[in-house]
Amino acid sequence: MYVTLVHVHVKQSHVSDFITATEINHHASIQETGNRRFDILQSPQDSSRFTLYEAYVDEAAAKQHKETAHYLAWRNTVAEWMASPRQGEPLIGLFPKE
Repeated sequence: MYVTLVHVHVKQSHVSDFITATEINHHASIQETGNRRFDILQSPQDSSRFTLYEAYVDEAAAKQHKETAHYLAWRNTVAEWMASPRQGEPLIGLFPKE
């Protein structure tokens, strides 16, 4: 699996907006053929910090995700709400094996 942890810091005034927009992206993303997981995590210590756990069958499927209408809409919607640029951390998923 090709996994990306996306670390996001949102302006406190837009936390609720971010959650709503990200839920829409989540529901569409889990319908993608190459998607294995698309989890949205929020820090219990700082409600403005999130981690998106995105797992795809391979890097090509992850790249294809970034071309979908729902991803592009999400990206454009949340851009102004960021307290700092989001950081993607690519990883190789070892387990579970498919």
